[in-house]
Amino acid sequence: MESAEWVNLSDDQLLERRISHFDLKLDGTELQPLVQRLYDELSAKGMTFHPPCHIGDEWFVPVGIPAIFVPFFLAHERLRKLERKLILEVEGETPESFMKLMRHEAAHAYAYAYQLYRKKRWQRIFGLTSFEETPQFYRPRPYSRSYVVHLDDWYAQSHPDEDFAETFAVWLTPGLDWRERYKDWKALQKLEYVDELMRSIAGRPPVHQPEYRVPDYHCLNLKLKTYYAKKRKLFEDSYPDFYDNDLNHLFSAGPEIVDRVKASAWLRQQRRSLMDSICRWTKENRYPVNKLLTRLIERCDQLDLSLRPNEPQHSLQVSAYITTLVMNHLFTGKFKRTK
Repeated sequence: MESAEWVNLSDDQLLERRISHFDLKLDGTELQPLVQRLYDELSAKGMTFHPPCHIGDEWFVPVGIPAIFVPFFLAHERLRKLERKLILEVEGETPESFMKLMRHEAAHAYAYAYQLYRKKRWQRIFGLTSFEETPQFYRPRPYSRSYVVHLDDWYAQSHPDEDFAETFAVWLTPGLDWRERYKDWKALQKLEYVDELMRSIAGRPPVHQPEYRVPDYHCLNLKLKTYYAKKRKLFEDSYPDFYDNDLNHLFSAGPEIVDRVKASAWLRQQRRSLMDSICRWTKENRYPVNKLLTRLIERCDQLDLSLRPNEPQHSLQVSAYITTLVMNHLFTGKFKRTK
């Protein structure tokens, strides 16, 4: 794979290529041992079904198909580099994050392979399944003890299918004493049920394993530039001028302040630390946070805003303000200000 001619193309040239052109495989990459690790973890639990894994456009399990698709950019460093440049992060890049996602997706594959969602007790515990997509925005309760915490954003709370998948992933995680971790949590009842359920199918072959064509699902027949145009659009949001009042309040040093500092210059200087802190505590993706910071910086330039030098509380105030915007985006899909 390293000898492929596209590896040495510039970013602009690479973006003109169709993803399918790269002929990416899991076999022979550093991902292959991680896939095998998933299979070993399943085997250690007595599970004989090992979901087949393929290259796709994102992390997903097709509805009704017990197979896992892994995003294409993870299969090659050149593509990871491009993903990092355009989206600012690479989901599943580290072995730890890759395995967390694999355990989650394996749950969906098992739900289809053994038709688990049809069981009345499954429905009573997790709720009714749906063939509709998981909602992109939902209102989680961060301190709820009714759900396990595995992936970011309290993902178990987004949908009954995700509640099961997250519970399964916690149950499958090697070395995790989930009974102790979730002691006194209502979520422990779900974990105990999953443990009982998986023991009941241990050693059994799948009851539903339909034939399928990988190209019908992998969504790789488009150019990279089209893929990233769509992906970046998911994170973009325009905000109206009513942010001006907030920015004028935050950066209120007028021309009478001789040693005032331009707000845009200050934000550029603090950009990395602000983004690191906000992303760490909100669990939001770096791309939309960076996009928001860019727009705030540009607006501060347009308004010619400034601040007094060496104001000890200023960094905290700005961080709290932007965190509020990001949390609104996380829960509503919009960078709108609460009133």
